[in-house]
Parts: sequence; C-alpha cells; structure tokens
Amino acid sequence: MNLPIFSTTEDPGPDFARLAEQAGLVAQPTGDGDVLDLPHGTTCVALRYADGVVIAGDRRATSGNLISYRTMQKVFPSDRHSAVAIAGAAGTAVEMVRLFQLQLEHYEKVEGKQLSLDGKARQLSQLLRQNLPAARAGMVVVPLFAGFDHRTEQGRLFQFDVSGGTYEELEYGVTGSGSIHASTVLKLGYREGQDRDAAVDLAIQALYVAADEDSATGLPDFLRGLFPVVATVTADGYDQLEDAELRERSQALVDELVDRGMPS
Repeated sequence: MNLPIFSTTEDPGPDFARLAEQAGLVAQPTGDGDVLDLPHGTTCVALRYADGVVIAGDRRATSGNLISYRTMQKVFPSDRHSAVAIAGAAGTAVEMVRLFQLQLEHYEKVEGKQLSLDGKARQLSQLLRQNLPAARAGMVVVPLFAGFDHRTEQGRLFQFDVSGGTYEELEYGVTGSGSIHASTVLKLGYREGQDRDAAVDLAIQALYVAADEDSATGLPDFLRGLFPVVATVTADGYDQLEDAELRERSQALVDELVDRGMPS
C-alpha cells in the first residue's frame, strides 16, 4: 500500500491518527447490538523454510452455509519483507490489513527505516486488541504474520488470538476453520531446513486436506482457474507465486492422490 498524496494544506505530516482519518480508515464499530452474519474467510497457513517463510491461504469466503466469494484474497504483503494472512470477518480483516500496511509505511517514511519484525507483530497485536469490541458482534479477525528478520537472517512467523495475544511459532502456524486438518498435515510433513519447493508443496497439501474436511475452505478450482494464494518472504522480499506454477503443483498433488488410490 502506498501512502496517499495530500495537498500542502491537508498534509498530516507525522501525525498517524490524522493520516488514518484522512485516508478513510475509520475506527471499528463498538460491538453493540446483535451478532452479525458476515462473510468469513478461511483457511491460512505459514511455515518456515531454509530461505525464509511460505504463507498461503485458500480463496473461499462463506456466509453460514453459502459461498460468498470464490476469489477472496487472504494473503497480503504488509511491507517489503513481511506478509499477513487473514481469517475471520472478511471486511473487517481487509480494513485491518490496509491500516497495518499504512502504519508500517508511515513508520518507514518518518523514521527512515523499517520497523523491526517484533515491532510489526506488536503493532498487529494492538490492532487486534482494538478490534475486540467488534469481535463480540461477530467481526472476529485472527491473522497470521510472517516475515524475514534481517537481524537473525531467518524467516519468522507469529500467531495471534482474538484479544491480541501474540505467539511466535518456530515451525508453522495455522488459522481459520480448517486449521485443525491443515496443522495435522504440517505436523507430519514439516522438515527443518526444507527448500522452497518442499515448503510450497506442503502448504498446498495442507490447504487441500483442510478443504477436503472443512466446507468453508476452498479446493483448487481447475475449471475457473482459481488456486490458493501462496507467497514467500525472503531476504529478497515478498514474492507471490504465479497461477501457472500453482496449477502445476496442485495438479501434481491431485495426481499423487489418485496414484495412491485416494479420491481427489
């Protein structure tokens, strides 16, 4: 996300609160009233590998038993060397990501350097804590955050709870309604120091198994050309995989399942 451009009379300068207000990123609802039935997005996974982290999410959003969207974006670059994946109330989650991106870019413009990876995780934690009243009305957001830490020269990832609790994971993390099934695949398949190809294939497999068991998680859709959003974050920055590569890897997974006598 790029910082918006203002005239000299409207420029908020280093005042982030004024910047957020002028950018249209208003405060979240208070959470009063009935619980709302809103589109929700699931499932997302992240895992470390030799050169950094892989972060991925399926494309489906649901409202109850209905499919709201088949093309939802759940993985976003938060800045050049970090990424966030969202699960929960779709609209609230996307607005939270926009505000998070704006905060990180504003910090970099004012301070002349990127916020540390731990600082970024704490900033996202604060946004979740501020959203807690809205979560009581059904607008729950539970993201994953991952990035490359130039201080330690390795990828790192963080999970959160609805109150803003932050937990660093040393191998992998999951969120969303299919997280139980995805985490089983990651637990069995994760290998320390694995390369990019192995990590990407494991992420795709975890989402596939989650979708096979959880109706709110979408399978690869070869007819519509819809595949999970998968990205890597390394010392070179955020890089989202092309659909052509995802199609090939998803087809390879389906072929392997067929060869093993499992339904695809």
